[in-house]
Order: sequence, then structure tokens, then C-alpha cells
Amino acid sequence: MTGKSDFTDEEWQLVTEGPALAGLIVSSAHSGGTFRESFALAKVWAEARQHHGQSELLDAVVDAKPHVDRHRYHSPVELHDLGLQRIHDASALLAQKATPEEAEAYRGFVVTLGEHVAAAHKEEGAQVSEAESAALDAIKSSLAPGDA
Repeated sequence: MTGKSDFTDEEWQLVTEGPALAGLIVSSAHSGGTFRESFALAKVWAEARQHHGQSELLDAVVDAKPHVDRHRYHSPVELHDLGLQRIHDASALLAQKATPEEAEAYRGFVVTLGEHVAAAHKEEGAQVSEAESAALDAIKSSLAPGDA
């Protein structure tokens, strides 16, 4: 089992930031619905906290409050590009330090969170806009275990 103590402070920040970054990348992909999308992120995070015991790693991740240093990113494009890189780096780190099951659970949580944020607010008559769908695809690609 992998826990917080298996990571340096910087590594742990990277791992815990990944899911929140996914939510921000999706919510910034298309204007509108920010309040609903933020609420969806918080709801998914809270629901994950109720499923303790399935993964020590995921339990530790969701015990931390979702946090991203927004000042690091100066535009939606920068958030998208640098955020995807940080998500990729977190996934690669987990491929090295966590069990395959824990790494997969983490990737699943990141994607689920992004999907819930995308579906939180209808845009252009669709539950998930084309821009949000493209952001989700980019997040999934950045999490690909073969890249680690």
C-alpha cells in the first residue's frame, strides 16, 4: 500500500493537485457554468471521501482539500498546457511509486472528476461542450499509463 509518507512534499503536492487541475482544465475549456462546475468538483471530492478503504493512496489524496495555485497559470491556455503536463507527471510518478491498482484508481478519479465537472452545466445545448470533450480527451491522454 502506498501512502503520503512514500512521497516528498513536492511529489505529494503534484499528486494531490492532479485531480483539481483536471476540474479546472475542463471548467476553463468553455465559458459559463463556473459556479456549477466548482460545485461538481467539490461534490465528487466529498463523495470520494465517503469511499475510504478501497485505496490507501486515494484515501490520502481526497483527505487533502483540492488545491491548485491559480497564480501559477496566467491564462486558460497556460492552465491547459502546464496543467496537462503536471497531471501527466503525477501519473508517471504514481506508475513508479504506487501499485498498478492504486495508479489506476487515481487515474479513474481524475477522469471521473473531470467528467462530472464537464456535465455540471449545459453549454450550447449540450451537456458537455465540444471544448470540454476535447479537454477531457487531453486529460485522458495525459494519464495514459504507457507514457509513464
